[in-house]
Parts: sequence; structure tokens; C-alpha cells
Amino acid sequence: MAKLKVLIGLSGGVDSAVGAYLLMQQGYDVTGCFMRNWDALANNDYLGNPTINDDQCPQEKDYEDAKKVAEILGIKLLRIDFIKEYWDYVFSYFLDEYKLGRTPNPDIFCNKYIKFDAFLKFAKENGFNYIAMGHYAKKEEINGVSYLLKPYDKNKDQTYFLSQINQEQLKSCLFPLADVDKNEVRRLAHKLNLSSVMDKKDSTGICFIGERNFKKFLNNYLPAKKGKVVDIETDEVIGEHDGVLYYTIGQHKGIGIGGIKNHDNSGWFVVKKDVKNNVLYVASGSENPYLYSDYCYVRKINLISRKLKEKEELNAKFRYRQKDMPVTVSYVDENTLLVVFKKPYKAITPGQACVLYDGDICLGGGIIDEVYKKQRRVDQ
Repeated sequence: MAKLKVLIGLSGGVDSAVGAYLLMQQGYDVTGCFMRNWDALANNDYLGNPTINDDQCPQEKDYEDAKKVAEILGIKLLRIDFIKEYWDYVFSYFLDEYKLGRTPNPDIFCNKYIKFDAFLKFAKENGFNYIAMGHYAKKEEINGVSYLLKPYDKNKDQTYFLSQINQEQLKSCLFPLADVDKNEVRRLAHKLNLSSVMDKKDSTGICFIGERNFKKFLNNYLPAKKGKVVDIETDEVIGEHDGVLYYTIGQHKGIGIGGIKNHDNSGWFVVKKDVKNNVLYVASGSENPYLYSDYCYVRKINLISRKLKEKEELNAKFRYRQKDMPVTVSYVDENTLLVVFKKPYKAITPGQACVLYDGDICLGGGIIDEVYKKQRRVDQ
């Protein structure tokens, strides 16, 4: 009987490398594929790019590392570019959200439109039964429905970033790291002598773009426009910002007013962005009431395995690595959820994802649109 064919995204990192090995151990016919989704020169990525003048760009180094892994494992390695798709469906959305003063998460839409869409289509067109990724996530099939679950290694849980994929995409994917932890991944990489990746640090920064000086990077596309920093409680101008689009709700560092003391010496926090008038509002103290909200509206709803019940009590994550937070959800209309918090939560940010969980099952989620404290909208 012919083996089922799997195309795994081989990124040049340790997780996907060990994932490929584990799939081979499970009896699959595995092929690797390296995706190149960003071209710094073509995309005007100069300011804030620490590697722009290097002899070899980080993506090419990752490709070399992926090739070495494929050679050791004895599998074929394909290479494909999704540079246009990434710009059209991920990066353009990223910029549009920043223009509105929001804080988007491009990794979520990279999964939705690139890894689980363009890459999946490429795999199906080339005769593969499944795609696979080095994500720490788990899939279970119950009565013909695929469920996305948190993995064994809860510290590396990446279901937050998978919250916008659909049922068909999930059915077509395998998660070989579902039942192992990061220490075991490193141990297996050493055992297999995957020298190019076994001690390589995990990738950080923007999905497929990498680490950047963020303000300078954004200035390539959204030129800075300085403006006033205002204490929201006294309406006093206390500084000057570099561009209101560059800051996020709850931000503490990098505001540029560190020399100005507040009443309890605990620092300043961004609590509101007036994009129209280019004013950045801050509040004093890490527990300032202006940082907290009671509920939010969530749009761009994507549910993976089932519909929600009216006033259903679930858990939510409002940013990656945040602990689960109890909420009650209700439909406003088919595209909008009202998410009510069990108690006031801190720094809930428009543009970020609200990801919903029923125990270990990731149900999906949406994008935070408006945030309120009682009857006051927080971000306006």
C-alpha cells in the first residue's frame, strides 16, 4: 500500500526539522518545502533592517539550514515563493490596521492565507495528501469533525496563531509536535545530529520578515508624524511622540517621557490613541483604571469546529502567552461577538486577536474591534 504523502513547511528551524523526522517515523512519505515570502529589497525594507547590508540575508541562511536538514533526513526539499501573496493578503492588512491606529497580529493572517491556503493549494496541486507544520498544536477527529487543541507542551502552545484557519484547512494538516515538548525536540535534533538547527534559537519578530527596529521599519511604509503626548487625567501635554501609529495600548517602554515623574513613580502607560488628531494619551501607574476595560466587540469571526451558544461561558486569550481569561460571549450579529469579561481586564487592544477556548479546544476567534469600560469606549 502506498504511503500517504505529506508536504511539510521546512523553515530552517529546529521544530519543523524534528517534525519532519517524526512524520517519517509515523510512516508518511515526507517532502520538505521552504517558503520565501518576503523580499526586503523589492518591498523597500531598508529602515530598521539590521541585516540589509549582510552578504547573505537571513532567509537564504535559513534555506541553507533547511537543505542540510533535508540531506540528513534523506528527503527532497522544494522551494516556493509566496512574496506577492504575502504582501497582498498579510502585509497590506497589517499596514491598513496600523493606519487606523490598531495593533494587528500578522502571524495569524500568515497562517490563514499563506501556510494554510497558498501552501496547501500548492501541496494539493502536486499530489500531497496532507501538509504539516512545526506548530505546537494538536488535532483530533471526532465524528468526522476536526478539532484544534492545545498541545502537550502548554508553554509552547501556538493555537492562538491558528485561530483563523477553517475546518477544511485543519482537516488537511498534521501537527507532528502535538505530543512532545521543546526539550524533547532539542534532544531528538541532537540525536539525529541536525547540526544546522539543533541549537539554533527560535525565530522572533514578524512572521517571515524577522527582527526589526519596529518604529524604523514602519517608517518605510507609514512615515512618522510627531505629535503631543497628553496625560489623560489632567489633559496636560507632557511630551512628544514619534507617530501615534507606532504605539500600542498598554505600552510602557519606549514612550519617550521617562524623565517626567508621575505621582507614584511607577511610570506612564499608553491608554488611548487619537489617530485623527495625532495625539497619544497616557496614564500614570501600572494599575490605572484607564488601562482596564469590561467588555469588547469582536469581528472577523472564524469558528473552526462548532458554533457558539448564546451567553456561553468560555476562556479567551487576548494576546499570545497570556493566561486563559474567563469571558461570556453573545452574538450581536453573524459577524460580531460581544465578549464580556468576568472582571476588568488590562490593556485589551483593538486589532489584536480574541481567541476562544472550551477547555483545551481552540474554537477560533476574531479581531478586537472596540473596547469599553462600562459605557465609555476605551480607544476613543
